[in-house]
Amino acid sequence: MKFKIIFSVIFVVSIFTVRAQDPIFSQSNYVQETLNPGFSGFEDNGRVYAGFLSRLQWPNLDLKLNTQYAFVNKSFDYGPRLGYGIGVNAVWQYESFNNYNYYQINFNYAQRINLNGGWFFRPGVEVGLGNKSNNFRNLTLGDQININTGVINPVSVDPYSYNIHNPFFMDFSTGLVFEKEEVYGTTYWFGVSVKHLNRPNISFVEGEKEPLDIFYSIHGNYRFPFLRDNSIMMTVNYMQQAEYNRLDVGSMFQLSQFLIGVTAATNPARNDANSHLLTSVNAFIGLEYEEFRFGLSYDMNTSRIGNTNGVYEFSLTYLSRCRSCNLDRSRKR
Repeated sequence: MKFKIIFSVIFVVSIFTVRAQDPIFSQSNYVQETLNPGFSGFEDNGRVYAGFLSRLQWPNLDLKLNTQYAFVNKSFDYGPRLGYGIGVNAVWQYESFNNYNYYQINFNYAQRINLNGGWFFRPGVEVGLGNKSNNFRNLTLGDQININTGVINPVSVDPYSYNIHNPFFMDFSTGLVFEKEEVYGTTYWFGVSVKHLNRPNISFVEGEKEPLDIFYSIHGNYRFPFLRDNSIMMTVNYMQQAEYNRLDVGSMFQLSQFLIGVTAATNPARNDANSHLLTSVNAFIGLEYEEFRFGLSYDMNTSRIGNTNGVYEFSLTYLSRCRSCNLDRSRKR
């Protein structure tokens, strides 16, 4: 009991000083809406693209994390030289240990600009409203406990105990994507995104400031045919937030309607002596059935964090048929 109380106090102190980091999905390389607003309407030809991801992290630990993400976007085309996409997405994250909740809903817009040589330029913007909440008032602090009698005083002298609120904040992000038109089944694109441009204040303490660190991402994709109707997709994604970074490198094989992928998640910064360069190996299997794609991934931990039982992630996406095409086009990703 005493250990739990002490740990709770340490956690309360640390939550005010450690800057929050964005949720990262193992399948971001396959569902790029999680990375960049420039992917709104990326499928073109008036198609609707929608889906959700569900992530369960470290189920064997008390610090179990649940993250959910849902999105929908649509492209609008006005001839070969003009097009744009609009969309909406939402994210929710819950930490079981301290009942921490994070919610955010975002609206995005991306413009398609046709360049020479079969290139497309897609700048995008995103505006969101977020909220963070925590049941700090339900915690018992050290000065409330009388060690001699075991009596717990309902009042604490800690200055933060009655000065805590659940912050709402506006959030602005932007991104751009360069895409090369398909030639003999070969496509490639690369993009850059910057999230939290306004560095919103996420402090739980009334009157204090804790600006959210800017999140940077550079990502790319190269897809080419393999054995007739099959294909191989190579992906890379570098992410940086404050002093922490991550580099994901992976590949996905599409064999008819079946998908098999593997991604190596690395930590190039290695912020302390115990850090590993390779933090996890992420295996992915998927299935395409008509307009739907199902995906399941499992992250095998390679660091010394302990027996976490890994990370499980499920995705389901829907892509409407191409009504303005002579032939129904396949997915670009």
